Amino acid sequence: MGTVMEPIKLPPEPSVLVVALRRLGDVLLTTPLIHSVKRAFPASSIEALVFAGTEGILSGNPDLAGVLTVPERPSARQSLALLRRLWRRYDLALSTQTGDRPIVFAFLAGRQSAGPIEANGLSAAVKRLALSRSYTTERARHRIVDHLRLAELLGIPGLAEIVCPQGKVRPGLPLTHPYAVVHAAPKYTYKRWTVDGWQKLAAALRLRGLATIVIGAEADRAYLDEVWRECDVARLDGTLDWPELSALIGAARVYIGPDTAVTHLAAATGTPTVALYGPTDPRIWGPWPIRGLDRPWSAAGTVQHRGNVWLVQNPLPCLPCQLEGCQRRLDSHSQCLDELAADQVVAAVDRALAMRQAA
Repeated sequence: MGTVMEPIKLPPEPSVLVVALRRLGDVLLTTPLIHSVKRAFPASSIEALVFAGTEGILSGNPDLAGVLTVPERPSARQSLALLRRLWRRYDLALSTQTGDRPIVFAFLAGRQSAGPIEANGLSAAVKRLALSRSYTTERARHRIVDHLRLAELLGIPGLAEIVCPQGKVRPGLPLTHPYAVVHAAPKYTYKRWTVDGWQKLAAALRLRGLATIVIGAEADRAYLDEVWRECDVARLDGTLDWPELSALIGAARVYIGPDTAVTHLAAATGTPTVALYGPTDPRIWGPWPIRGLDRPWSAAGTVQHRGNVWLVQNPLPCLPCQLEGCQRRLDSHSQCLDELAADQVVAAVDRALAMRQAA
């Protein structure tokens, strides 16, 4: 954080909108900003505007009075209806992105507004004029750190605490016997590890006396059938909502998964988390440990350790490329993950388990 600006002046019970039109993990990473605003203005009523399908990651968030959704590709009628609904409805509207759409929503929704802008260009100049307060984003900075620049901009303390989904959990969760949670299916193929790697990991967990609980989305069933065939695992994929995932992972001995929203959630629960990263730059998108980062993630390394997180990479010279796999498309393979050795992942798991045992 830098020098805190003069605190923004708001009514005694301000209404606030936080615009976060990104993917699930990105929405989760906005919760420290929301928490910061709520702590600074306890009587505030805060709502979030997110893409439809991502609102579950905010389930039970005690800092939010409500969540509004918009389709990723809304029709003209849907867009107009939302703009009418938002028009000057809030005392303060915050955009967490530099894009045109979130900035427009913040400008139209808030009697005061704030957000990040890019360093140069006509668009940046227009956005600077539109917003009541703005700052120049730094793309190499971790997303949570960048979001908390907004807290600095408002003149309030920034609290780097992710708020996990909360809510009713079905009987039997979390489990009482020792178990590991494994999430093998990221949304996009270019973030996948190998089938052979996951199967060797399941065997290693069994040798360590842990049940392996498999999670994932309903849409991933066919892929997970291939991954876990003939493996001694318990399949809960497609059956849990976000509060249940949070509870299940929070009581696990260890969690292992790729670059996904669930892996960010696992780190935030405090559970020892082993994150398998390929093309994604961990300096920007690395998991955020429960007590924050004592030092930033490095761009690449074999196994990096921060707090309750072990970040595993296969540090090829091109890593991290920040591209959508080697073929530059969502269904591409990624050589760095294809060649990531199971022994390297298991070694990180052993270190994570030792931390859990010591605790």
